[in-house]
Amino acid sequence: MNPSGAQYHMAADDQEATVVEVGGGLRTFTVAGEAVLDGYGVDEMCSGGRGQHLVPWPNRIGDGRYSFAGVDLQLPLSEPGRHNAIHGLVRWANWAATAEEADRVVMEVVLHPQPGYPFTLGVAVEYRLGPGGLSVATTATNLGDRPCPYGAGVHPYLTVGTDLVDDAVLQVPAASRLEADDRGIPTGSVPVAGTPEDFDVARPIGDLVLDTAYTDLTGNEAVLGSPDGLRRATVWWDASYRWLMVFTGDTLDPARRRRGVALEPMTCAPNAFVTGDGLRVLQPEESWTTTWGIAAGPRH
Repeated sequence: MNPSGAQYHMAADDQEATVVEVGGGLRTFTVAGEAVLDGYGVDEMCSGGRGQHLVPWPNRIGDGRYSFAGVDLQLPLSEPGRHNAIHGLVRWANWAATAEEADRVVMEVVLHPQPGYPFTLGVAVEYRLGPGGLSVATTATNLGDRPCPYGAGVHPYLTVGTDLVDDAVLQVPAASRLEADDRGIPTGSVPVAGTPEDFDVARPIGDLVLDTAYTDLTGNEAVLGSPDGLRRATVWWDASYRWLMVFTGDTLDPARRRRGVALEPMTCAPNAFVTGDGLRVLQPEESWTTTWGIAAGPRH
């Protein structure tokens, strides 16, 4: 059995993508035979969150502890070194394919009540290839009988064929970024204009280390380009996503370090279960659909 479980292949024109059973994640995405996603092999376990869904919260919850509806809750510390709960509860679950077509796959999972998250949440993710690239629609439904907290994020690593991200050209439409402590928990926000983290105008990443949550987004897409301008990879998002995490992969295993840039749309800020910053509360039977995607092509 493959470490990522069953594999679901999609193709349309010159585009191909592979979706996996474990985490319902995106393992590969190529256009005209060139990798757009810095994914992982069929014989590998997913590392670094590659292509995974971050539900029912993205990023970190400090100490894994929060209060909701007057009840104190404690999540397992999935980032023990920093004493945080990180990236939700569905990344290693077995998802089911409920629709499979040549250019479309729908993956679903039910998150049952558990310690720290005593709610019932249904999640369906629709992947679709089309003229504009790969689109991904995530629908979360509160299947329980009481309100539940919810946030969503995704974790694709993009590549434009450079050996390291240092040579790649990045553009991020944002006016601010979150400052964070040494555990990755936000402490405030600051403007990015004129700072090393300012990528409003596309420029090379160089040796800059980014593990940065951008906010006050001024556009709906971030672009990674090759130095010669011939390749481009774009992550886009709808208005539900108000934060974008940019990660240059400096803490990954040395073999994967700085090989791709994670551009991670998020519907809420890190630690939102504590601060409420962007947190969505789903009422019983309420559904919420958010959409993002990846496109590739020559840079204009």
